[in-house]
Amino acid sequence: MENGRNIDRLIDVMAQLRNPDGGCPWDLEQDFSTIAPYTIEEAYEVADAIARGDMDDLRDELGDLLLQVVFHARMAEEQDQFDFDAVAGAIADKMIRRHPHVFGTDGADTPDAVKQSWEATKAAERAEKGQDESALSGVAMALPALQRAEKLSKRAARVGFTWPEVSWVFKDLDEEVEELRAEIEAGSDPDRLEDEMGDILFVAANLARMLNVDPEKALRRTNRKFELRFRAMEQSFARDGRALTDCSLDEMDARWDSVKGVENK
Repeated sequence: MENGRNIDRLIDVMAQLRNPDGGCPWDLEQDFSTIAPYTIEEAYEVADAIARGDMDDLRDELGDLLLQVVFHARMAEEQDQFDFDAVAGAIADKMIRRHPHVFGTDGADTPDAVKQSWEATKAAERAEKGQDESALSGVAMALPALQRAEKLSKRAARVGFTWPEVSWVFKDLDEEVEELRAEIEAGSDPDRLEDEMGDILFVAANLARMLNVDPEKALRRTNRKFELRFRAMEQSFARDGRALTDCSLDEMDARWDSVKGVENK
């Protein structure tokens, strides 16, 4: 197989789908903003396939994600902005620039040293482009909120704006919980409750950062755990010929504990 044959084929397929003369009506109707949600969704499906360890599915999902890149590049090419080759060239140049320890003379030889070099290069790139010089610049608004909170706090921590130790985070977390409880007891409006709930989640994201835990990954893990336990509880009642809607909360709570007990054996 010739190098690049299938990627060239995919680029040609997308060009035909976007061809006003005989192309696909749906594909022709799309623009960057309408395709962006699919791009995000496909990235999550890649992550899901990795979490499940399903390599066949991972291959397919990576293809779906690659299609998104080709789709965006094709629309940009139609506007005479850039094409797929320019996208590939730009990222190749960036990887070479950000890995001077591999492609240059930089002596970074540990993961931490590489991270420091990477961040220094990114900061220099932002300055060269005349971008915002804030320590928080470059953290994408479109990131999941929990992940963005962790990244914002990590940026702040790099310039010394962080708790000196984990115990201080628990103190702030306790304070935020008390503030939310006070708002609930005062019958506050939804906006105030949302604000206080957000403060709790932000501190929790900081706690994860200080423990070197990825909060997004941790929450996905807990979501999976909850789903598995809930489904097991449903199936347990179903074997008794009962639906959850026919069960009391006490019954469901007892069966939930039973499911957890089986897991721990």
